[in-house]
Amino acid sequence: QVQLVESGGGLVQAGGSLKLSCVASGRTFSSYAMGWFRQAPGKEREFVAAISRSGGRTYYADSVKGRFTISRDNAKNTVYLQMHSLKPEDTAVYYCAAQTDPVPYYRDSRRYDYWGQGTQVTVSS
Repeated sequence: QVQLVESGGGLVQAGGSLKLSCVASGRTFSSYAMGWFRQAPGKEREFVAAISRSGGRTYYADSVKGRFTISRDNAKNTVYLQMHSLKPEDTAVYYCAAQTDPVPYYRDSRRYDYWGQGTQVTVSS
């Protein structure tokens, strides 16, 4: 059983930066692929970024590539999302998620098994 808790959201101006953290419970964190997704009001949940269990591979949505960086620290059971050059269209609730499949489908929200409660990111103009 895995519990995920996000933190670090807030209100920032366009062009600013924010770093999100997600802390996982359990003893098998390093066995999970981890992802970040976001959902704005009235919109579908959207893939943002994902990282392999060892951290050796990362994946990004085209909309955030070059601006966001996903990383993980398995010793701390934590995955991060560093966000730079934020835009108003980045405004959403951001969720971290864990996937237990040994052959992950990183970009597919339906394949993730555990989800955090979300943290609000608001980017003002």
